Amino acid sequence: MKVTDLINDNSRCPFSFEVLPPLKGNGTNALFDTIDRLKEFDPRYINITTHRSEYVYKDLGGGMMQRQKIRRRPGTIAISAAIQQHYGIPVVPHIVCSGHTREELEYMLLDLQFLGISDLLVLRGDKAKDEATFHPTGDGPVHATDLIEQIQMFNRGYFFDGTEIKCPGDKFRFGVACYPEKHEEAANMESDLEVLRKKVEMGAEYAVTQLFYDNEKYFSFADRAHKAGIDIPIIPGIKPLTKLSQLTMIPKTFHCDLPDPLYREAVKCKTDDEVRHVGVEWAICQCRELLKSGVPNLHFYTVSAVDSITEIARRIYQASIT
Repeated sequence: MKVTDLINDNSRCPFSFEVLPPLKGNGTNALFDTIDRLKEFDPRYINITTHRSEYVYKDLGGGMMQRQKIRRRPGTIAISAAIQQHYGIPVVPHIVCSGHTREELEYMLLDLQFLGISDLLVLRGDKAKDEATFHPTGDGPVHATDLIEQIQMFNRGYFFDGTEIKCPGDKFRFGVACYPEKHEEAANMESDLEVLRKKVEMGAEYAVTQLFYDNEKYFSFADRAHKAGIDIPIIPGIKPLTKLSQLTMIPKTFHCDLPDPLYREAVKCKTDDEVRHVGVEWAICQCRELLKSGVPNLHFYTVSAVDSITEIARRIYQASIT
């Protein structure tokens, strides 16, 4: 069942969340603990992120350094399969341009098809840490639209080199990302919406927003998207504040503003625990207003926020789960 069916087939606004694959060598215990804690809220699907390989330098001594390519969080496809098998909850792995050639991406699609996983979130992904601007790996796709084109070619029964697939499997369905406060590289909001509209024309069935803290930014974005002819569900992405350091880190990393009322309360805090309490209360108000407006789904980013999201979900969905 595709994500748009999952978010429509419910008597209440669906709950979903995103998780990271474990760090290399750490096993699945912490990840499964997160899912165990959140599964009581009947998640309709779980997103699993993908992280590109990065270059590090190993000191060989004598002033010699060796450049090595490592991936700190491998296993998105395997983790997706493990979650789906262990919990029976639909999974949506991220498929990204970043760090992959077209052939590598093609093998990912084949592996996912063998596993019976057909829902994807298609993204460009982050640039490498040592790059000022995004650069593809080899002949890899430059933009999310390039990756969508490759996926749709696969859906039509052809490999990226034009070779026909002898036994095509189930077609992939996919969602994409969107940015209520504009992608950092977009010239303006109009050009950003044009990119989203192109993704929809190419087959995107829904969009999940970058995290935001000002609902008016979401409402304005959704309204402008609708007026631009973008008629897919736009799912709000929520991440509560949990640490003092996030007051500067989140605006810098995710290019989103903290509303003045939230900032004024958070800046009074002396400890992370105090910030976490402020973040929970703000997110609950956010979610209640979003629910009242009829959003299709509440989607949560869990990194460093599982305790907060558990509390938020319990208070938001309590009437539905008792």
